[in-house]
Amino acid sequence: MKHNSITGKTSVLFMVADPIEQVRTPEIFNKVFQACGLDAVMVPLHVEPANLESTIRSLFKSKSTRGMVLSIPHKTAAAGIVERRSNGAITANAVNAIRRGDDGKLEGDVFDGTGFVKSMDRYDMQYRGKSVLLIGAGGAASAIAAALAEGKAASIAIYDVDAAKAQSLARSVGERYGIATSAQRTNDPSGFEVVINATPLGLKTDDPLPTATDRIERSAIVCDILMKNQPTPLLRAAMSKGNTVLPGFDMLILQSPLFLEFFGLHEAADSLKRDDAVARDMLFPPELRNLVPGGV
Repeated sequence: MKHNSITGKTSVLFMVADPIEQVRTPEIFNKVFQACGLDAVMVPLHVEPANLESTIRSLFKSKSTRGMVLSIPHKTAAAGIVERRSNGAITANAVNAIRRGDDGKLEGDVFDGTGFVKSMDRYDMQYRGKSVLLIGAGGAASAIAAALAEGKAASIAIYDVDAAKAQSLARSVGERYGIATSAQRTNDPSGFEVVINATPLGLKTDDPLPTATDRIERSAIVCDILMKNQPTPLLRAAMSKGNTVLPGFDMLILQSPLFLEFFGLHEAADSLKRDDAVARDMLFPPELRNLVPGGV
């Protein structure tokens, strides 16, 4: 039986971001809920940073609230709101998923990094033993840095316009994983084997490029985690040079089962693990499938 309507018994999940227009998680979750016959729904909410804590605390006072997913720019702030965090969330100082524990306390975890490295693994894009330039030190970037370090990248250099954030993240990841991490003074990609944009640059048409594309090594893998405007100007420039590129869609696809498990929706999680074509068909338009070696 497929649930096509919201009832008084429906479990409610929320997607919170600022801005919200670019998020794709509600589309995936609601499609999967329907396919699995689950009486659940995800609702997008545009919440400004000043209202984040009051929104989280208010929504989780309702027993109907099953969980919350967070995107730009709330992941770091949310880490300071929840009462309990996973080890990964502590290292990244970020959460992108919140649930209510059995004792009523709010629990947070972060899945961006796992989704990102799973995406690279799916397409045999090597990061293990490679030098990585990570542009950005926000919530998603922090989770990606931790996952790359756990996956044995050779080194991770982090650049952010806020130098203190880059230094703090480099120190946290280096101390926890014991690999070479550094805060870069510039966003120069020269010499790096993997270049990752984990900033919002590219969401707006007049945004500057996150790095100088003419300085990217021809053999480098270039990744952009944005969910909108793909292929981004960064990836288009990299493709014109012959670089292998990775758009952000797959990062979301491969962390979606982790979200669902975290929220106790195991049937939906298992369904996506078996076959995530429903999500890939939604997020990877046919004209973009040749972006990734082997397609999707």
